[in-house]
Amino acid sequence: MTIDPSKIGIIAGSGQFPLLFIQAAQKAGRKTVLIAHQNETSEEVAAAADEVCWVKLGQLGKLLKYFHHQGVGETVFVGAITKTRIFKDILPDLKGLTLWNKIDSKQDDAILRAVAGVIEKEGIKVLESTCYLQHLFFPKGILTKKKPDKNQRKDIEFGWKNARCIGSMDIGQCVVVRNCSVVAVEAIEGTDACIKRGGKLVKEKAVVVKVRKPGQDFRFDLPATGIKTIETLDSVNGAVLAVEAGQSLLFDPEAMIRAADDAGIVVVGVTENPDGSLEY
Repeated sequence: MTIDPSKIGIIAGSGQFPLLFIQAAQKAGRKTVLIAHQNETSEEVAAAADEVCWVKLGQLGKLLKYFHHQGVGETVFVGAITKTRIFKDILPDLKGLTLWNKIDSKQDDAILRAVAGVIEKEGIKVLESTCYLQHLFFPKGILTKKKPDKNQRKDIEFGWKNARCIGSMDIGQCVVVRNCSVVAVEAIEGTDACIKRGGKLVKEKAVVVKVRKPGQDFRFDLPATGIKTIETLDSVNGAVLAVEAGQSLLFDPEAMIRAADDAGIVVVGVTENPDGSLEY
């Protein structure tokens, strides 16, 4: 395979992250070669790329063949894949099926690391998904007009420790807390569904804490929030969104903060000190 250094592969899921990455990569002078997933990647994203190949979830052989044909030597994973599809809508080709049967744990990181490992064995380097988008990292500090009160600060600290625990087991990145009780834990259903479930249980004033997993691989599955997160929290009369700063992504920050202020929701970017204490 002859590698074209001007090209970068993009393995895309849903959401706006793939489009933002395409635009940033093109601005940096790269030609974008997109792997678009059926029922996940939008037509808008596909139209923005220089080259595109549509695949079904699990078609790893088709992905590799296309990248080799295009001379792709570097790639990124960007955008979300609906995780529940692994139970009903995965149609792997021979290479994908072979890999799937070798993976002992079907959790997020295990699957993505296994796929990345196969791609890199084929001579294609998997880059960090933020390589052109460092400006999207969630900032530290209280971002809204409203600040967390004393009880909410306790809930943030309590939720932080518990979110770290579930992250260490590769279960999820988010917990919903009220009065120092965990009322919902994110698993395969995703953050928005977790917020809805926890928010309905406590009726109001839910505190949502979202952190990176310990040892988070920045090549994929970074925590991400945006205006939709605020809309979901507002729909259950939630009170606080606390996110790990510098370790997660923030989309549409101005619109998100404006929506949070309108809803009276606190948004805060948190960092953890070496001694375990939190700052924001």
